[in-house]
Amino acid sequence: MQVTALVWGITIVVILGLFVFDFFAHVRTPHEPTFRESGFWSAVYIGLALAFGGVIAWKWGGTFAGEYYAGFVTEKALSVDNLFVFLIIMSTFAVPRIYQQKVLLIGIVVALAMRGGFIAVGAAAISAFSWVFYLFGFFLVYTAVKLLKESGHEVEEEQKRDSRIVALVKRLVPTTETYDGDKLITRIDGRRTVTPMLLALLAIGFADLLFALDSIPAIYGLTEEPYIVFTANAFALMGLRQLYFLIGGLLDRLVYLSYGLAAILAFIGVKLVLHALHENSLPFINGGEHVSVPEISTAVSLLVILGILVVATVASLLRTRGQARSKSASGPGE
Repeated sequence: MQVTALVWGITIVVILGLFVFDFFAHVRTPHEPTFRESGFWSAVYIGLALAFGGVIAWKWGGTFAGEYYAGFVTEKALSVDNLFVFLIIMSTFAVPRIYQQKVLLIGIVVALAMRGGFIAVGAAAISAFSWVFYLFGFFLVYTAVKLLKESGHEVEEEQKRDSRIVALVKRLVPTTETYDGDKLITRIDGRRTVTPMLLALLAIGFADLLFALDSIPAIYGLTEEPYIVFTANAFALMGLRQLYFLIGGLLDRLVYLSYGLAAILAFIGVKLVLHALHENSLPFINGGEHVSVPEISTAVSLLVILGILVVATVASLLRTRGQARSKSASGPGE
């Protein structure tokens, strides 16, 4: 897949342009988006992501388009898991609903910039050392096992990490416990002071940085093309703000999502290890020769990932159906 510097430049400009449009069209004026607004723009950004896959198919072929779609679906699923932590952060800092859009959008842009660094480092490592696939594969399997063990407690673990970074910031710079509109920095008695809005933004950015440690190796298990890795991440993050307001009330019903994500990470981890064995160059494995093992195609990967997500989602909704009915019956006063 040959991607020129011009194509890279145009892609980055277009993506940044979409974020700028999002800010001026929806975020600049503080408000709480309605369900209809969130649903419409979520559909728009998902449509753009799917259409971009068509562009890849037209320019570089169906194989790379399949890798992009598999990567996009995986990153989107992992991004939904991020929303659990975002909800906790918003609640912890008591961010007013009308200002939450700004925190999310800025945090997502910062997250994409940080992920760009991870993507570049990962691409350089893979290009120089084929055995990196072993590391990525075993790391994803380890992450999957850890996610299963911590199921139901992973949000608390992320919250503890966020508390450490926020506590560090509070020690280094003056902070205030009160909001001043949607300002990140305000003045109190003539002194510049950090508001809780900026602290919430830092917590979200730091949380997504940790999530990137899982998501970047995962998508490199589906494609080795940095361009596909970057664009799949960008489009997955692009509609995350709208998705936060669209399915926020449903997140507590996705009780089996973490199990599904663990299965996906484990599957991709095994796929990476098989690929590493097929491309093996380590002298202590099969004398440095390639190992004849089956490899998992992109089409199979996409079907497995979609299947796991469907099963986890349906099982979660069926499992919590009684709880939803109880809440509806109890009425808004409960």
